Amino acid sequence: MSIAKVLSDLDLRKEDSLSKLFEFLRIKSISTDLHYKEDCRSAADWIGNEISNLGLSVKNYAIGDHPIVFGAPPNPNKSKPTYLFYGHYDVQPPDPIELWEFNPFEPRILNRGGKQVIHGRGSSDDKGQILTFFEACRSFLNIHEELPFNLKVLIEGEEECGSPSTSEFLKENKNLLTCDYALICDTGFEQGKPSIFTMLRGEVSLKINIKAATTDLHSGLYGGAATNPIKALSSIINNIHDKNGRIQIPNFYDDVISLNKNQKEQWASLNFDEKKFLNDVGLSSSAGEKHYSIIENLWSRPSCEITGISGGYTGKGFKTIIPAEAFANVSFRLVKDQNPEKIKACFRNFVRNMLPNDCKVSFIEGFGTRASVVSSKSKIISVAKEALIEEWGVAPILAGAGASIPIVTDLKDILGVDSLLIGFGKDEDNIHAPNEQYELESFFKGANTWARIIEKLKLN
Repeated sequence: MSIAKVLSDLDLRKEDSLSKLFEFLRIKSISTDLHYKEDCRSAADWIGNEISNLGLSVKNYAIGDHPIVFGAPPNPNKSKPTYLFYGHYDVQPPDPIELWEFNPFEPRILNRGGKQVIHGRGSSDDKGQILTFFEACRSFLNIHEELPFNLKVLIEGEEECGSPSTSEFLKENKNLLTCDYALICDTGFEQGKPSIFTMLRGEVSLKINIKAATTDLHSGLYGGAATNPIKALSSIINNIHDKNGRIQIPNFYDDVISLNKNQKEQWASLNFDEKKFLNDVGLSSSAGEKHYSIIENLWSRPSCEITGISGGYTGKGFKTIIPAEAFANVSFRLVKDQNPEKIKACFRNFVRNMLPNDCKVSFIEGFGTRASVVSSKSKIISVAKEALIEEWGVAPILAGAGASIPIVTDLKDILGVDSLLIGFGKDEDNIHAPNEQYELESFFKGANTWARIIEKLKLN
């Protein structure tokens, strides 16, 4: 079997693959802080060189704060399908830096719980995951000299700050990006098992600013007489959910579709340990809608969370004032068919209708993206399932995800293509947190998995 030769080549090149990953991880490509703009450019150049080594023509597009790197075959074979691989070279800031055991940008192999892990910022999200695919392609080319499809590669540098430029890039370059399917390696295991993600929630973010008096007021001179915007904001927030966890914003659930019986039964068969899920983060009871399991609440139900709140004096000691204004950040997670613009409008109306006298409200809108659902019956999903079973020895979970990957929705809405979402991250990887890690097994077996997928696409 030719797959054995490809896997053997991957095995022989393990040290080289790891060395390349360490090079990549040393680049401080923090997109949210423009102090690291040159580092992001270095990361773009580095990954561009790796794409070029796969035989693709590469160009960096100066759009937004950090370049988008795109690679495509110089002479595509029109008889072959075209697949677009997506990833991101940018990483989260390492803060709080004092909680890291070692320098986050000096990667190393550590032993954690009997497993070897790659320690460093970006090891799991998303640099290590990108290279699992690249290394699989490299070995396949070493053995076969060509891939069984036309490969296009899109690696962005602003994913960690909401991908503000990527949608526009897709719209402006539809012909350049034309493909039959997208491949994304930016997810992980569910319930300790390899997973293929077929449902992703969308997201809407807003900031509320409620103002009352023209200035902060002395709480002795005005307490009991003046409207307090913190109290007004607290009352509004308190009324978003009822006692059963259901969101009380009018028309919020208009477009929410109930989970079908087969999907409900499949998720129930996962035997998800709700108690452990909550206990692991110091909690004991679900705060979601009472008549749904935690998995249903996370994967198939919309949510509304307050992600930040402020107002008044928050420094040391006390300052006896009634503040002039109060703020809150609100994050909605949306499910299939919910429209971000409609949800924003419903929420603004809800807030305005609850606003007391003497208060004014303004909104700052963040990004919004629709939920994404991929058919679990597609041929490429079947191919990925077979490959995961062969490499990991267990059938993968067809999972949903509570989080959002905006590019998946954009690829569907703008290019009209679905995405294969597989990844090899684990719950213990601490992505976005101090001491990020990526299991060495995930890195090597992830590359093997991609090699098996590529081989099966060749056979099909």
